[in-house]
Amino acid sequence: MTPISSKRIAVFPGTFDPFTLGHMSIVSRGLELLDEVVIAIGINDSKRTYFTVEQRLEMLRDLFRDNPRIRVVSYDSLTIDLAKQWNARFILRGIRSVNDFEYEKTIADVNRKLSGVETIILFTEPELTHISSTIVRELLRFGHSVDEFVPKGLKLV
Repeated sequence: MTPISSKRIAVFPGTFDPFTLGHMSIVSRGLELLDEVVIAIGINDSKRTYFTVEQRLEMLRDLFRDNPRIRVVSYDSLTIDLAKQWNARFILRGIRSVNDFEYEKTIADVNRKLSGVETIILFTEPELTHISSTIVRELLRFGHSVDEFVPKGLKLV
């Protein structure tokens, strides 16, 4: 059995296609509670993405290159298996709506039952609830600027 780390490490899973101001807010606020955050780009072959996994890894590694408390990885397994791999005791999630809450609660309950990994849920700040990766992708597809929806310094490859 792998020893549990005394560090408060959380996995922040998502597609991050692309990473938005809402995601950035969750990471920043999560770091107030945690020692490290592993931003984990999930590989989901059933999702049609705008950016490749490699592009998303590059964008996020560049964005967080000066922050030793943040790691950026990709994975194609269960999130709880990735959490074990990184000695993470937590999964970090953000929710924007009641619909998100119902979904996240169910997943959190299953993850805790199967692995003992707890989920930390942070509510999206009200001024960011309208931002989603889906909307940002749509704007990109039609050639619109997305500067007001993504973190400053995020270089869209």
